[in-house]
Amino acid sequence: MKKLFIAALVFALGGTHILHAQNLPDQKETLNTLIKVNKHYMKNNPDCTLPSFVKGKMRASNIWTRTVYYEGLLALYSIYPDTEYYKYAYQWGDFHKWGMWRGTTTRHADNYACGQVYIDMYNLCPKPEILLNVKSNLNMLVNTPQINEWWWIDAIQMGMPGFAKMGKLTGEQKYFDKMWQMYEYTRNQHGEHGMFNQKDGLWWRDQDFDPPYKEPNGEDCYWSRGNGWVYAALVRVLDEIPANEVHRQDYINDFLTMSKAIKACQREDGFWNVSLHDPNHFGGKELTGTSLFVYGMAWGIRNGLLDRNEYLPIVLKAWNAMVKDAVHPDGFLGYVQGTGKEPKDGQPVTYDSKPDFDDFGTGCFLLAGSEIYKLK
Repeated sequence: MKKLFIAALVFALGGTHILHAQNLPDQKETLNTLIKVNKHYMKNNPDCTLPSFVKGKMRASNIWTRTVYYEGLLALYSIYPDTEYYKYAYQWGDFHKWGMWRGTTTRHADNYACGQVYIDMYNLCPKPEILLNVKSNLNMLVNTPQINEWWWIDAIQMGMPGFAKMGKLTGEQKYFDKMWQMYEYTRNQHGEHGMFNQKDGLWWRDQDFDPPYKEPNGEDCYWSRGNGWVYAALVRVLDEIPANEVHRQDYINDFLTMSKAIKACQREDGFWNVSLHDPNHFGGKELTGTSLFVYGMAWGIRNGLLDRNEYLPIVLKAWNAMVKDAVHPDGFLGYVQGTGKEPKDGQPVTYDSKPDFDDFGTGCFLLAGSEIYKLK
């Protein structure tokens, strides 16, 4: 009777927070998992300068896929500052002379995505040459009138955080202003009505997938990783812009709307399907979208934007599922959908399947795990 009374008292005093805290993964175990996964990647890619040769095409190692890996690596470095991680990132940037694939005049977000990592590296080691090309590229984008170039939602993650980081670094409002103009165009104007369906709280990947396009079950097509890119971008922007930035609340509102929609789509096993509203269209576990959702939600909980009691069980269910079902004993990651733009691409996605690129899936997982580690 006494034990029941104590339990009831603990619950009445907010014991749910205590219970949730007890269910957090052990930090040491989480860190060991991240180290193992990253070690597998670095072991299989000892020379970070080598280009990728995929589907008969050679691609430089500073394209978007590698950028996402380095985003994850620097997130891991922030909680576990192994010198080898820093050297691996510095050698990569230095080899490319801290430049973009196809130069400083490129307007394609996949090409200038690397700039956001260069800015992070500059913050760790403030050498002027690290900023020269990324600043030239962003200034070109700021000083020219085009705002319609993030026509596929992946580009929001590839492009937007660089503007936010440069704005924070320099204190110049022009980067925040241009970032909003480009985001707002994709959100509200691209295609017929913009790519963000506020009613469903999710994004169409590009105008080829907005209505009348439908999934086999008649629902709209919301690709998991595409929505994950936007979700991650919002987090990475909110982490940089000041509290009084004029559009901060707009970004927060979109983050909260997406959070509610993403939460409702989670599978029973903790993962998310590649098609968020059609679980039977290539339904199954998928790691990259799931990782990006965990990354965003964990960040939202940690920064007080998402209710801990409501969202922590979602995050923990997903993280525990990824660690248990996707991480191989040697650190290889299963259930990673390869590059593409919709549910059918890169299939079949299985425990043993190998994606066309091995870098961006690792980056997504490292981002997620680093945020899990930071939860208290």
